Amino acid sequence: MSDKKKFNLEYEVKSSPRILFSFLSETNGLSQWFADKVTLRDQVYTFTWDDEEQKAKLIGSKENKFVRFRWLDDDPQCYFEMEIQQDELTNDVALCITDFATEDTLTERKQIWDNQMDYLMSVLGS
Repeated sequence: MSDKKKFNLEYEVKSSPRILFSFLSETNGLSQWFADKVTLRDQVYTFTWDDEEQKAKLIGSKENKFVRFRWLDDDPQCYFEMEIQQDELTNDVALCITDFATEDTLTERKQIWDNQMDYLMSVLGS
Protein backbone atom coordinates (compact mmCIF):
# COMPACT_ATOMS: atom_id res chain seq x y z
CA MET A 1 0.00 0.00 0.00
CA SER A 2 1.39 3.38 -0.92
CA ASP A 3 1.32 6.57 1.10
CA LYS A 4 -0.37 8.36 -1.75
CA LYS A 5 -3.66 10.06 -1.00
CA LYS A 6 -6.49 10.81 -3.37
CA PHE A 7 -7.18 14.46 -4.13
CA ASN A 8 -9.77 16.22 -6.27
CA LEU A 9 -9.64 19.42 -8.29
CA GLU A 10 -12.40 21.13 -10.21
CA TYR A 11 -12.13 23.54 -13.12
CA GLU A 12 -14.86 25.42 -14.89
CA VAL A 13 -14.62 24.85 -18.63
CA LYS A 14 -16.40 26.76 -21.35
CA SER A 15 -16.96 23.90 -23.74
CA SER A 16 -19.56 21.30 -24.57
CA PRO A 17 -19.03 17.88 -22.94
CA ARG A 18 -18.73 16.32 -26.40
CA ILE A 19 -15.89 18.59 -27.52
CA LEU A 20 -14.19 18.41 -24.14
CA PHE A 21 -14.34 14.60 -24.13
CA SER A 22 -12.37 14.41 -27.37
CA PHE A 23 -9.55 16.34 -25.67
CA LEU A 24 -9.57 13.84 -22.78
CA SER A 25 -9.83 10.59 -24.72
CA GLU A 26 -8.21 10.97 -28.15
CA THR A 27 -4.47 10.99 -28.69
CA ASN A 28 -4.76 14.02 -30.96
CA GLY A 29 -6.76 15.92 -28.34
CA LEU A 30 -4.51 14.91 -25.43
CA SER A 31 -1.37 15.92 -27.32
CA GLN A 32 -2.71 19.45 -27.69
CA TRP A 33 -2.69 20.13 -23.96
CA PHE A 34 -1.76 17.20 -21.74
CA ALA A 35 1.55 16.03 -23.17
CA ASP A 36 3.94 16.93 -25.98
CA LYS A 37 3.10 13.71 -27.79
CA VAL A 38 0.56 10.96 -27.17
CA THR A 39 0.37 7.58 -28.87
CA LEU A 40 -1.96 4.65 -28.34
CA ARG A 41 -1.18 0.98 -28.83
CA ASP A 42 -3.04 -2.03 -27.39
CA GLN A 43 -5.03 0.10 -24.92
CA VAL A 44 -1.82 1.65 -23.59
CA TYR A 45 -1.29 5.38 -24.00
CA THR A 46 2.27 6.63 -24.17
CA PHE A 47 2.59 10.23 -22.98
CA THR A 48 5.80 12.06 -23.85
CA TRP A 49 7.11 15.23 -22.20
CA ASP A 50 10.57 16.51 -23.20
CA ASP A 51 11.72 13.07 -24.42
CA GLU A 52 10.49 11.45 -21.20
CA GLU A 53 7.86 8.77 -21.68
CA GLN A 54 5.22 7.56 -19.29
CA LYS A 55 2.75 4.83 -20.14
CA ALA A 56 -0.80 4.60 -18.87
CA LYS A 57 -3.61 2.15 -19.46
CA LEU A 58 -7.14 3.37 -20.02
CA ILE A 59 -9.01 1.52 -17.27
CA GLY A 60 -12.39 3.18 -17.61
CA SER A 61 -14.32 5.59 -19.77
CA LYS A 62 -17.83 6.66 -20.59
CA GLU A 63 -18.46 8.80 -23.64
CA ASN A 64 -18.80 12.52 -22.86
CA LYS A 65 -18.52 11.71 -19.12
CA PHE A 66 -15.10 10.54 -17.93
CA VAL A 67 -11.80 8.80 -18.64
CA ARG A 68 -9.71 6.97 -16.06
CA PHE A 69 -6.06 6.07 -16.59
CA ARG A 70 -3.59 4.12 -14.48
CA TRP A 71 0.14 4.73 -14.86
CA LEU A 72 1.82 1.39 -15.56
CA ASP A 73 4.66 2.14 -13.14
CA ASP A 74 2.37 3.33 -10.34
CA ASP A 75 0.60 1.55 -7.49
CA PRO A 76 -2.29 -0.60 -8.74
CA GLN A 77 -4.87 1.28 -6.66
CA CYS A 78 -3.75 4.70 -7.93
CA TYR A 79 -5.19 6.28 -11.05
CA PHE A 80 -6.05 9.65 -12.50
CA GLU A 81 -9.49 10.48 -13.72
CA MET A 82 -10.93 13.38 -15.66
CA GLU A 83 -14.68 13.65 -15.25
CA ILE A 84 -16.97 16.05 -17.09
CA GLN A 85 -19.83 17.39 -15.00
CA GLN A 86 -22.58 19.54 -16.39
CA ASP A 87 -24.98 21.51 -14.22
CA GLU A 88 -28.52 20.63 -15.26
CA LEU A 89 -29.87 24.11 -14.54
CA THR A 90 -27.14 26.38 -15.82
CA ASN A 91 -25.48 23.97 -18.30
CA ASP A 92 -22.13 25.07 -16.85
CA VAL A 93 -19.45 22.50 -17.51
CA ALA A 94 -16.77 21.53 -15.01
CA LEU A 95 -13.83 19.20 -15.37
CA CYS A 96 -13.19 17.27 -12.17
CA ILE A 97 -9.76 15.75 -11.71
CA THR A 98 -9.08 12.87 -9.35
CA ASP A 99 -5.44 12.00 -8.81
CA PHE A 100 -3.11 10.60 -6.17
CA ALA A 101 -0.03 12.15 -4.60
CA THR A 102 2.14 11.80 -1.53
CA GLU A 103 2.03 14.50 1.13
CA ASP A 104 5.25 16.08 -0.13
CA THR A 105 4.30 16.05 -3.83
CA LEU A 106 0.70 17.21 -3.44
CA THR A 107 1.34 20.93 -4.01
CA GLU A 108 3.46 20.16 -7.05
CA ARG A 109 0.85 17.77 -8.52
CA LYS A 110 -1.87 20.39 -8.10
CA GLN A 111 0.36 22.99 -9.77
CA ILE A 112 0.94 20.64 -12.70
CA TRP A 113 -2.83 20.17 -13.14
CA ASP A 114 -3.37 23.94 -12.92
CA ASN A 115 -0.80 24.43 -15.68
CA GLN A 116 -2.28 21.66 -17.85
CA MET A 117 -5.74 23.16 -17.43
CA ASP A 118 -4.43 26.57 -18.54
CA TYR A 119 -3.20 24.89 -21.73
CA LEU A 120 -6.53 23.15 -22.20
CA MET A 121 -8.48 26.40 -21.74
CA SER A 122 -6.34 28.18 -24.33
CA VAL A 123 -6.78 25.31 -26.80
CA LEU A 124 -10.53 25.38 -26.22
CA GLY A 125 -10.51 29.17 -26.48
CA SER A 126 -12.32 29.56 -23.17
